[in-house]
Amino acid sequence: MAVRVDLMISLDGFATTTDQTPEAPFGEDWSRLVSAYVATRTFRERVFKDSSGAGTTGVDDDYAKAYFANVGAEIMGAGMFGLHAFPDDPNWRGWWGDEPPFRAPVFVLTHKPRASIKMAGGTTFHFLATTPTEALRQAVAVADGKDVRVGGGASVVRDFLKAGLVDHFHVAITPILLGRGIRLWDDLRGLEAGYTVKAETAESGIVHLTFRR
Repeated sequence: MAVRVDLMISLDGFATTTDQTPEAPFGEDWSRLVSAYVATRTFRERVFKDSSGAGTTGVDDDYAKAYFANVGAEIMGAGMFGLHAFPDDPNWRGWWGDEPPFRAPVFVLTHKPRASIKMAGGTTFHFLATTPTEALRQAVAVADGKDVRVGGGASVVRDFLKAGLVDHFHVAITPILLGRGIRLWDDLRGLEAGYTVKAETAESGIVHLTFRR
């Protein structure tokens, strides 16, 4: 069992975008940030339910396959679930669709706990107001020996990294400049100590950095 992180950031280190509008809730910058990942065959199969075989292969797809492999539980922030967009709607079920791609228990860190939501495909969302350490303890307890993935967003990932809880950290650096947002690397000076670091460049130009204990 390992605690894992997979995150996409811009060349200047931002893992979030700031150009969202009510008409475009993700913004144009988000599509630029994740375009190579969304184009992979694995993402199209897993998220879009596209079984045609369309999509890119190669290095980006290898990392997309690894993203979904051997995950027994997921931890995410309220923003990744979408609670910041619908904070007071008790019927809001997240923006991952009726059959989310996680297929495992998901623990959502939030200041306003709510009842668990069981979705199609094996995903159940649980809402916790607790510390990273306690959330991890609960996730490990139901992961059945598989990995626990800390999915995001950037602030949640940074909290887990600062607490020394992450064993395997993969960062995909997209060669675009965003200029503003939430920077992943803030307050993480010396993070590389204790990790073996590997870099690999994909056909898309994305640089995949992997930190392993």
